[in-house]
Amino acid sequence: MKKAVVLLSGGMDSAVVVAIAREQGYAVHALSVRYGQRHTSELEAADRVARSLGAVAHKTVHVDLRSIGGSALTDDIDVPEAGGGGIPVTYVPARNTIMLSVALGWAEVLGAADIFCGVNAVDYSGYPDCRPEFIDAFEKLANLATKAGVEGAGLRIHAPLMSMGKDAIVREGIRLGVDFAETVSCYQADEQGRACGHCDACRLRAQGFADAGVADPTRYA
Repeated sequence: MKKAVVLLSGGMDSAVVVAIAREQGYAVHALSVRYGQRHTSELEAADRVARSLGAVAHKTVHVDLRSIGGSALTDDIDVPEAGGGGIPVTYVPARNTIMLSVALGWAEVLGAADIFCGVNAVDYSGYPDCRPEFIDAFEKLANLATKAGVEGAGLRIHAPLMSMGKDAIVREGIRLGVDFAETVSCYQADEQGRACGHCDACRLRAQGFADAGVADPTRYA
């Protein structure tokens, strides 16, 4: 089987991406990042998802983004419980760039030419690093900045959920057998992985299940 590195946060989107990569015939090497996020129960969820969806390996890498702060997820800033305009304070500076860079390094070591991530430009809270322009630019960088790229490996960054709404993601996950009850999306989930039900991630997730006509398996505090 051809190898792929799949970024796995433990949330619903990345779980669906793991299932998509598996369906496409990849041996999934799941990669999670402990970056100082306040919702560490998602990392436990990532471990459950990796096992249940048949990843051949699951690695968690530590990157201390809390040391620079600047986000409600990595600093002493309240997570907002109401929507607003502009880029929200839950945006983590350079997070997707850093995560994809780590994934790129592991892919080179594994001899994998494919990296999957769950970024989405429809229900994405306005994060600049969830846009197709970013993914295209990073793929160009990957092929310029690595030994594998220079030697012609043809490194590819896959973002299969890019143009899908949350309802479509839910339906795709159901089709692929994803157990959404194993996932954690909430920005401030408690140690048991129970969601707050109020943050942006919770609202988008709940609306996705409602629009898809699927019972919401989320556990709320």
